[in-house]
Amino acid sequence: MAFDSLPRRAADPAVMDLLGAELSGTDLTTLLLAVMRRRASERTPAEVLRRYREDRFTEPVRTPFHGLRRVEDALLSTLPGGVEMVTLPPVVPLGTHSAVATVDQNKVVTTIRGTEVAADPTNGLALEVARRRQALLRENSRSCTAVRLGAFQRVLRAQRFEGASAHFSLLGLVSGGRDTGDLAFERAHLTEHLAYLVDALRAAGAREIDVRMRVLDPRFAPLAAGLPYEAVEGSSGYYTGLTYKVYVDGGVEVADGGFVDWTRRLLGNNKERLLISGVGLDRVVSATG
Repeated sequence: MAFDSLPRRAADPAVMDLLGAELSGTDLTTLLLAVMRRRASERTPAEVLRRYREDRFTEPVRTPFHGLRRVEDALLSTLPGGVEMVTLPPVVPLGTHSAVATVDQNKVVTTIRGTEVAADPTNGLALEVARRRQALLRENSRSCTAVRLGAFQRVLRAQRFEGASAHFSLLGLVSGGRDTGDLAFERAHLTEHLAYLVDALRAAGAREIDVRMRVLDPRFAPLAAGLPYEAVEGSSGYYTGLTYKVYVDGGVEVADGGFVDWTRRLLGNNKERLLISGVGLDRVVSATG
């Protein structure tokens, strides 16, 4: 909700200053919990059912359960050795999507306990990569040990997608490590991610797979050799260096990825590198039957 669309009393600068600046995080949480507890106590079962019917955030997914399980199994069956699958929580710290991944805060569902509902597994995985890389760097400030993680997660996004549910299942895959020069890290992990995506989508039943790349930095052009790509100088605002999308039968976009600067900023270390990929399971189910 935009600031200028709030009720006048709630938009009063004094009220906003009190809630946003003067109250500590703990006091603000206590206040909001009290407000929500009062509101919940006033809800009748009939009102809860009405909200369940009308709230797009709470409606069940339309994708068949067995279709999602089939695609999950296919994606797991081709996972590269050494990639650790982790189980992420349904929430991440407040600001993860906007401060780290530069996503508008209005596109995520914020809670009143200083967290926000996960909107993409790669954001949570990036935090875990940063934590593990930080531990490695404490032991050896020049550690090149890569951290490779994956996770399935049902995510929720506040923006509306025509004909799509507000929540859907994603596979996130991340590789984080240290710059070793000559784009060696980038080349090795990009090759692994793209090979995996092709193999995994074939295992899931895709007949035609089309990988399209966008080169944001001319230095990355050699990494796109042999694949169709578009050269667009400058950051996308999300990805840096190089990004890609993967389409299957009939031109359905089912996956994307690229290099991001998240661990570089999380750790305050310009030598850190991170590659992320995401696969939309619901879209794969729809495209492959």
